[in-house]
Amino acid sequence: MSRIGKLPISIPAGVTVTLKDNVVTVKGPKGEMSQYVNPAINVAIEDG
Repeated sequence: MSRIGKLPISIPAGVTVTLKDNVVTVKGPKGEMSQYVNPAINVAIEDG
């Protein structure tokens, strides 16, 4: 089974990511996008 889902995603400067009620919202200079994430998938936003 692939382990690519365990790799972190880097967030560029000028982009904000929020997580609320299993919806990930990404806002940047080119617009905004939201995506529902299945509760069985663990999503964490961390500094680092």
